[in-house]
Amino acid sequence: MIPSRVEDTLPELAPFVHAVQGRQADDGTWCEAWTVRDVLVHQTGNAEELARVLRAFLDGSPVETRGFNREAPFRRMSDSELWAAFLNHCEQLAEVAAAAAQDLSPETEIMWTGRSVRPPLFAEHMREELILHRWDLTGDDRTAVQALNEPWMTEHSVVSVGRPLLERGRTGLDRGPEGRVEGRLRTPGMDDVVVTADADGGTIRLAAPEGSATVESDAATRVLLLWGRRPADPSRWHSAAGPETLRKVRALLSGY
Repeated sequence: MIPSRVEDTLPELAPFVHAVQGRQADDGTWCEAWTVRDVLVHQTGNAEELARVLRAFLDGSPVETRGFNREAPFRRMSDSELWAAFLNHCEQLAEVAAAAAQDLSPETEIMWTGRSVRPPLFAEHMREELILHRWDLTGDDRTAVQALNEPWMTEHSVVSVGRPLLERGRTGLDRGPEGRVEGRLRTPGMDDVVVTADADGGTIRLAAPEGSATVESDAATRVLLLWGRRPADPSRWHSAAGPETLRKVRALLSGY
């Protein structure tokens, strides 16, 4: 049973837990090369690191964010040990997020993965991870689509994690003779998401709709595209940009 204080901070935890419990550890997922157990290892590492960095800041001794090598100890655990570690680290994250909300101004700047973020990001990012990786387990069920459709999911993906999200796709990208790739992802009734890549780096931003879109889709599909994923039903997205432009934009949006 998930304590109410944890559910209040991480409301997406229970749906994720139920999705994991409904599958075998070695079942495949929509995330390339990851089984259900791999997803759980990743989520345990996320919860631990988010709590570790935020707690260290609260204690007055900030630490740098570790890379995904932080997951190695969890891979060596038995399934029961891993499950206990995951729930424990989620509970710790909820506790330290509550302490930060009480003790820190929401405008406080904290270093996370090489950039400055604010205290609310730590719980919010775990919520985003729970939604995205639950989709990796379930695909396009109603719970997943409703959660991905939430406007804050688009904003978080663009504003909070957008630039590092582009780095994998930008590396080795064929930018063509112009040396630049630009894409505009549109969801009716919302700002466009504009992504670019050139010799100086990658950018991602929200902008008012203008001109032609590279891809038009519902909000949930757009979040999946930003994270290098695709809905099971490809008719949920549309494009008149042509295969060369579309190929490059999709290569840029290869996600994690």
